[in-house]
Amino acid sequence: MNPEVLVRQAERLADDLRERAGVFARRASGLLGEAEVGGIERVWLVGDGDSYHASCAAELAFASIGGVACRPAGAFRFSAYDAPWAHRPGGGRTSREGRAPGAEPTPGGGRTPGGKPTPGGGRTLVVAATASGRTPAVLAALERAAAEGALTLVVTGTDGSPVTKVAERVLLVDLPGLEPSPGVRTYQASLLGLTLIAMRLGAAEALHAEFGPLADAVAATHRATGERASEEAAYLAGHASAAVLGSGPSHGTAMFAAAKLVESAGLFALGQDLEEWAHVERWAHPRDMPVYVLAPPGRSRAHAGRIAARARELGRHVVVVADDGDTEAAAHATFPVAGRVREELSPFLYHLFGVHLAARVTERLGRRPFQRDEARP
Repeated sequence: MNPEVLVRQAERLADDLRERAGVFARRASGLLGEAEVGGIERVWLVGDGDSYHASCAAELAFASIGGVACRPAGAFRFSAYDAPWAHRPGGGRTSREGRAPGAEPTPGGGRTPGGKPTPGGGRTLVVAATASGRTPAVLAALERAAAEGALTLVVTGTDGSPVTKVAERVLLVDLPGLEPSPGVRTYQASLLGLTLIAMRLGAAEALHAEFGPLADAVAATHRATGERASEEAAYLAGHASAAVLGSGPSHGTAMFAAAKLVESAGLFALGQDLEEWAHVERWAHPRDMPVYVLAPPGRSRAHAGRIAARARELGRHVVVVADDGDTEAAAHATFPVAGRVREELSPFLYHLFGVHLAARVTERLGRRPFQRDEARP
């Protein structure tokens, strides 16, 4: 597997949006009826790896566009710790029939693990994302959620996969012409599927019109970041670690970008929240560690600028990923992002630098994604 596969994946992202957004939107429109949409009180977004990162990146869309309380969680953590039924006395074990006693759902209303109506009378929606459709922890989370009376929905790229047999509803986000690679196109497809569900919950289908201009911005950002990546890779290749920082949806984007550096180049890269980095990782050696700060227009833009300035004062090699018209970011080295979008859609643009950077630093180090260049013990 050659690192150039990452660039080929990135080249397809804009066309995937143009060609598949409408298809996926039509599928999403029929997943939830009006009464069901009105009865959903809270949403859990469940996934692992890229799917977890996409869930974190989509959380704001569910809260602000979908108008529902939302929380992302890794699949195992959700099942073992975060789900309401995980705290039932006895470790959250279900009855012999597979459903907790008294937890039968009722039309228009949810139930607590003890069988009592939820405070708002609404139902819990568990949305799982898995490109392959066969992640074991995701399967287990869906099975348990269904047994507890939650409405389950899966976003997957694989028709007929095991999750499609478990989830009550399925949003297929399949892509043509996939090749083995660290997830890039599949990540965007999962993110798109999740965003469309958020829009459905908020009756905000009018926002589908924004995917056309978004695709143009993805294409322009792909060209801009590709040109910049080789230069930055020359510096990053001389370091064993890096940090990628962002808050809100950009925290999910930061984790995804860091994951591509790990999977492709074998570098230790951390995707971290802006404020958490300021409290903890700013003390890490070496002092000239590369720090990539995601600063899209939105709620965390000003704080991202402050963190970037502080990191630079500490001697870090700081690169800000920002709108190409951001004059404040120009005080630092930058990865330019073309086109302004609402913050909920910024994850479609701000991850591209990480894909290109991962490809070029892997190339410079003479490595292969997933350590394919090394003999396995």
